[in-house]
Amino acid sequence: MAGGKGNVRKVSGKSKSKVISRSARAGLQLPVGRIHRLLKQRTTSTGRVGATAAVYSAAILEYLTAELLELAGNASKDLKATNAGEGVIPHIHRYLMEKKGQPQPGQMVAPPP
Repeated sequence: MAGGKGNVRKVSGKSKSKVISRSARAGLQLPVGRIHRLLKQRTTSTGRVGATAAVYSAAILEYLTAELLELAGNASKDLKATNAGEGVIPHIHRYLMEKKGQPQPGQMVAPPP
């Protein structure tokens, strides 16, 4: 680890380059490195998994997740029209609707002269 330098790597004393994750290289949102690690844990005693296997697995999982979310969104849109009592019914209290010239409850009214 390059203590405290973040995602910057020094290349033989020349300019510094940013570290690009395998997820970013593949254009995926799911973590390819984590999936690769988990695949290695699940295999036999040798634990050998190809580098592209993790990328392919991450792409499949991301595609299936996107499809599932799209179907769930469409279903929720379709069910939205069947909610009978949704929304807020407007209600203004009578106390707030009184005229400006009329006395409000609890106020002292001056007797007529």
